[in-house]
Amino acid sequence: MAERAGQADGRADRILDAAGELLVRLGYRKVTVEDIAQLAGIGKGTVYLHWRTKQQLFEALLLREAISYVEQLLDGLRRDPALLLPHRFVAESFLIVGGRPVLRALSEGYLRQRQGRFTDAFLHSQELLASERFYGLMTRHGLFRDDVPSLSYTLSAMMMGFHLDDTAHLVGVEMDMRARAESISFVIRHAFEPPEPPGPEELAEAAAEVIAVFEALIPPYRTWIYAYERKHEPG
Repeated sequence: MAERAGQADGRADRILDAAGELLVRLGYRKVTVEDIAQLAGIGKGTVYLHWRTKQQLFEALLLREAISYVEQLLDGLRRDPALLLPHRFVAESFLIVGGRPVLRALSEGYLRQRQGRFTDAFLHSQELLASERFYGLMTRHGLFRDDVPSLSYTLSAMMMGFHLDDTAHLVGVEMDMRARAESISFVIRHAFEPPEPPGPEELAEAAAEVIAVFEALIPPYRTWIYAYERKHEPG
């Protein structure tokens, strides 16, 4: 008998919860599928009904965390379109990642191991599309300067440095996540933003477009995470 989607969905989340707990505790390399299955209270073979490899499982975990991260950002934008000002948006993004241990462990681990690109070509293309549209509309609405060389690369490289850097102790500086976010905000404001920000109406229009771009990413992410449902739906 085919398993109900809700049951499969719930079991998948239980597996992902176990994977996240072990990731934070042990690190990606030390976690095994056997460990995850044991913590989730299922057999190892059941894990492979959902994802064929350990990497796919952790990609699903990363996608699930990314959805929560994006939804938190979008909720903030709906409340206050001025959050889209790059120095606020990027700093808030940094704090959200810092406040989610699983997402932080995943993002740092994937960046260090250079495994950040998903194997699914469709999701990869969707990510690239969202990135291009995001930077394009942000520049068009006067939120980013239009003279920054290779804007997406420059900003991404700068942010990667802040996420991975752990050298504050070398210069005798105490830097918690909020202090690091304030440093990010300062750099973004003075290096990437034009002298005058757009007005409230322009900000509201830009925020609505950004929300639409990232809302469009969520359905394909969910589909990939719970692909088991496609293979086991009745009929």
